[in-house]
This record gives sequence, structure tokens and C-alpha cells, in this order.
Amino acid sequence: MKPEIRKIVTYQEDILIEGYKPATSPWRMFAAAAVVTNPWAGKYVENLKPVIQAYGPVLGALLTDRITEMTGGGDKIEAFGKAAIVGLDGEIEHASGLIHTLRFGNFFREAVGATSYLAFSNIRGPANTALQIPLMDKNDVGRRSHYLTVHFSIQDAPRADEVVVALGAATSGRPHHRIGDRYQDLKDLGHDLDNPAAI
Repeated sequence: MKPEIRKIVTYQEDILIEGYKPATSPWRMFAAAAVVTNPWAGKYVENLKPVIQAYGPVLGALLTDRITEMTGGGDKIEAFGKAAIVGLDGEIEHASGLIHTLRFGNFFREAVGATSYLAFSNIRGPANTALQIPLMDKNDVGRRSHYLTVHFSIQDAPRADEVVVALGAATSGRPHHRIGDRYQDLKDLGHDLDNPAAI
């Protein structure tokens, strides 16, 4: 059992000026998305596991290869995330099922040498619904400079019986980051940062 992929869409954004100030180097964000026929569309299916196990490795490997090729290698990626949009004849559970499996996400984690979990979004919508892929630092969940969102849409997807599955990445954080990190807030609130139980 393999996913029926109608098309693959890639996206790249190079931001040269942010907030009226030039970036020292381009702020680069990327996405790779697969438009897949939803085998569960239009009906209730109790057991989603067989399809999830079959589709996850195929989509995980395909999209990881695409996005690491675009960025010049997994070692260049600092922030990452994933997203899915299910068409109107599907359930949110279908979008969730295809991306919330280690058989999908571990390809990306391993390719970029990550220890963090993948930030995510999963929604339902018609064609041209915006993909909003939240990103965070691949190794430091408290690093706010890397709280980002890759935002784009595919004009003809998802159709009612499709799911768009996507990975997102950035090769840096925001160019003029100045709001501090989570750890400074915790310290200001009196938390002992050397004691994980206190955080």
C-alpha cells in the first residue's frame, strides 16, 4: 500500500529586509508538501493504523529528502516543523494521523540531528487553505528567535478527498531577534533553571 501523490509543491522565502532593517544575511524559510489522496475520505474508518504505517515512511522520506536538498543539507537547518490540511470530506484525525507518527517525523529529526519534537498544525479546509507550519529550534524548545511560521497555500489543494502533508524549515532565526528566550522569563519569575522539576 503506497500513497497516491498527485503532486509535490516546494516553497522558499528569502527575507532580505525585516522591520525596515536589512538582515545581515538572508532569513531563509522552506517547505516541501505532498498532495495525497485521502483513502479514508467520505466515510468513517475505525482503524487508521494500517494506512498510517504504510504512508508514514514514504511521505517522511520523500519530504525530508526534498527539504534537505533545498536547504543544502540537514546540518543547515536550525528550525523545523510539520503540518497537514485535510480536505472537506475528511476528518482532522486523518490530517493528524499522517503526521503524528514516528514513522513520518523521525526521518526529518534524524536528517537534521534534532532532539526537539516537531512543532505542528493540523486543520481541515478547502483548496487554497493556507498551510501554516510552525517552527521551533531543532534542539532548544525555549529559543524564541526560532519560533517561526512558514505560510503559503496551494491553489488547487487539498481537494475534498485529499490531504496536504508538509514539512517546514529555516536555516536561522529571525534576523533582529530581541525579545529574549523562555529561560530569561523563567529566571525573572524565580524558577531554578538548574532544577528541571522547578521549570
